[in-house]
Amino acid sequence: MGKKGARKSSVAAVAAAEMLEALRPVGTISSRSMFGGFGLFDSGTMFAIVDSSGRLFFRVDSNTTERYENAGSKKHKPMPYFEVPVDVLDDDSQLIEWASEAAQVAHAAKTGE
Repeated sequence: MGKKGARKSSVAAVAAAEMLEALRPVGTISSRSMFGGFGLFDSGTMFAIVDSSGRLFFRVDSNTTERYENAGSKKHKPMPYFEVPVDVLDDDSQLIEWASEAAQVAHAAKTGE
């Protein structure tokens, strides 16, 4: 979730805890420590990453990538996740909207739809 070999940071832990609380309206949200950061899951399906520096990334697909690119977001290589823009992070309703979309994308990818 961060650089290879990165250790989990307190910044990542705080950011993950904040996102767990903020994203509760999306569904059954949980987190798991992974590679120096955290994976965020909706009903067991990973849809977001908090990297070791505390940055939030959402799962994308071919239909949602352009939205992130247009917002100037960076891709979390090599995985299909893009950094959530600051203006989205600062707007609770937008954050829930984008997170819900990311969760739907992740569930669809998991089921092969």
